[in-house]
Amino acid sequence: MTDTTPSHAVPPSAAVALATAVAELARTERLLLALDFDGTLAPFVDVPKSARALPQAKAALDRLEALPDTWVAYVSGRPLSSLETVTEADADALLIGSHGVEIRFGRDGVSLDLTDDERATLEQLGRVLGALVESVPGTRLEVKPVGFGVHYRLLDGDGGADVVARAHQAAAGVGDALTIRDGKDIIEFSVRGANKGDGIQRLREYTRATAVLFAGDDVTDEDGFAVLRTDTGDLGVKVGEGETAAQFRVADERAIATLLTLLADARGATRSSSTA
Repeated sequence: MTDTTPSHAVPPSAAVALATAVAELARTERLLLALDFDGTLAPFVDVPKSARALPQAKAALDRLEALPDTWVAYVSGRPLSSLETVTEADADALLIGSHGVEIRFGRDGVSLDLTDDERATLEQLGRVLGALVESVPGTRLEVKPVGFGVHYRLLDGDGGADVVARAHQAAAGVGDALTIRDGKDIIEFSVRGANKGDGIQRLREYTRATAVLFAGDDVTDEDGFAVLRTDTGDLGVKVGEGETAAQFRVADERAIATLLTLLADARGATRSSSTA
């Protein structure tokens, strides 16, 4: 891990090391880019459906997708339907939604089927969390395929901590088998467990990648960093502050866009020389 605390500006030595690692990654035979979306490719916005990747990042990803033996996948806590919208995904896109619960391998997509018990639990969970959100102005309930997220980014002071405590209390009355995740200004409860690490493993198997780049900004992305394999040249990049298992850290979405541009340049040159 490259520690830049208390500031998340990357020191020159770390920037050089990251550039070297990117150049090495570009030479792998089969490359998979597995990328978180919000806070990694796209800045956070008040209206979630309006989020889009920074133009520089989108341009670099388009270039990378066009290269042979190179795959771009989006790995997000968003429901698959929302992720399809904000990534402007085509029919062949590789998408991991709902923290690994929903998977779409292009046209070979995987469907999601809930049991009767899961549906009943989901309905009850929606009622109790919906009542909580209605009672606290400034919060928002996000409906997910296997659960719900309570957003509290607009609350001031200790308001967020209070909402999280109340959400835990409300969900406890539903059952003790729920999967609970803390994220950036959101607390999520799901009736089925999976994580971004599971999603990345499935993507690795599907693409038969020889190396993986995973970048993310949230605590839920740590599951993704945990499954990376440094022995194969995998690269983990943390965006922003916070403890992390990633090898490298960058400051923000603009830095990720620059990193992807460098990777596209290097990968393009490598692929051109290998086919010449």
